[in-house]
Amino acid sequence: MLKDNGNSEMLNCKKPNLGTCLVVATGILSVVANTGCQVHVAGQTLPSAFYLKDDVQYFPAGPENKLANETAALKAAREEAKARR
Repeated sequence: MLKDNGNSEMLNCKKPNLGTCLVVATGILSVVANTGCQVHVAGQTLPSAFYLKDDVQYFPAGPENKLANETAALKAAREEAKARR
Protein backbone atom coordinates (compact mmCIF):
# COMPACT_ATOMS: atom_id res chain seq x y z
CA MET A 1 0.00 0.00 0.00
CA LEU A 2 1.45 3.36 -0.98
CA LYS A 3 1.34 6.52 1.07
CA ASP A 4 0.92 10.00 -0.37
CA ASN A 5 4.65 10.51 -0.81
CA GLY A 6 5.05 7.34 -2.87
CA ASN A 7 7.02 5.27 -0.30
CA SER A 8 5.71 1.89 0.70
CA GLU A 9 4.89 1.16 4.34
CA MET A 10 7.46 -1.62 4.39
CA LEU A 11 10.28 0.91 4.10
CA ASN A 12 9.06 2.89 7.11
CA CYS A 13 9.64 0.17 9.72
CA LYS A 14 11.75 0.92 12.81
CA LYS A 15 15.24 -0.46 13.18
CA PRO A 16 15.82 -2.43 16.40
CA ASN A 17 17.57 -0.43 19.10
CA LEU A 18 20.74 -1.50 20.91
CA GLY A 19 18.84 -2.89 23.92
CA THR A 20 16.79 -5.24 21.75
CA CYS A 21 19.91 -6.45 19.96
CA LEU A 22 21.67 -7.12 23.28
CA VAL A 23 18.71 -9.08 24.64
CA VAL A 24 18.52 -11.21 21.49
CA ALA A 25 22.30 -11.78 21.45
CA THR A 26 22.28 -12.75 25.14
CA GLY A 27 19.43 -15.18 24.55
CA ILE A 28 21.18 -16.83 21.63
CA LEU A 29 24.45 -17.05 23.55
CA SER A 30 22.75 -18.65 26.57
CA VAL A 31 21.02 -21.24 24.38
CA VAL A 32 24.28 -22.14 22.66
CA ALA A 33 26.19 -22.28 25.96
CA ASN A 34 23.63 -24.55 27.65
CA THR A 35 23.41 -27.12 24.91
CA GLY A 36 25.78 -30.03 25.22
CA CYS A 37 27.69 -31.72 22.48
CA GLN A 38 26.18 -35.14 23.12
CA VAL A 39 25.97 -37.09 19.87
CA HIS A 40 24.40 -40.43 18.94
CA VAL A 41 26.60 -42.38 16.52
CA ALA A 42 25.98 -46.01 15.52
CA GLY A 43 23.92 -46.73 18.63
CA GLN A 44 26.47 -45.16 20.96
CA THR A 45 25.88 -42.04 23.00
CA LEU A 46 29.11 -40.09 22.96
CA PRO A 47 29.76 -37.78 25.91
CA SER A 48 28.77 -34.16 26.13
CA ALA A 49 30.69 -31.37 27.80
CA PHE A 50 28.86 -32.32 31.02
CA TYR A 51 29.73 -36.04 30.96
CA LEU A 52 31.04 -36.01 34.54
CA LYS A 53 27.63 -34.85 35.79
CA ASP A 54 25.54 -37.21 33.62
CA ASP A 55 23.67 -40.09 35.19
CA VAL A 56 24.77 -43.60 34.29
CA GLN A 57 22.30 -45.60 32.24
CA TYR A 58 22.35 -49.38 32.27
CA PHE A 59 20.59 -51.45 29.67
CA PRO A 60 20.64 -55.16 30.57
CA ALA A 61 21.36 -57.60 27.77
CA GLY A 62 18.25 -58.95 26.12
CA PRO A 63 17.72 -62.37 24.61
CA GLU A 64 19.91 -63.27 21.65
CA ASN A 65 16.83 -64.20 19.69
CA LYS A 66 14.87 -60.98 19.27
CA LEU A 67 11.71 -62.96 18.47
CA ALA A 68 11.84 -65.17 21.57
CA ASN A 69 8.08 -65.00 22.22
CA GLU A 70 7.24 -65.86 18.62
CA THR A 71 9.72 -68.76 18.61
CA ALA A 72 8.24 -70.13 21.85
CA ALA A 73 4.69 -69.85 20.46
CA LEU A 74 5.66 -71.65 17.22
CA LYS A 75 7.40 -74.40 19.19
CA ALA A 76 4.32 -74.87 21.41
CA ALA A 77 2.05 -74.97 18.33
CA ARG A 78 4.25 -77.61 16.66
CA GLU A 79 4.23 -79.77 19.81
CA GLU A 80 0.47 -79.41 20.09
CA ALA A 81 0.05 -80.39 16.43
CA LYS A 82 2.25 -83.48 16.96
CA ALA A 83 0.23 -84.44 20.04
CA ARG A 84 -3.01 -84.36 18.05
CA ARG A 85 -1.73 -86.80 15.40
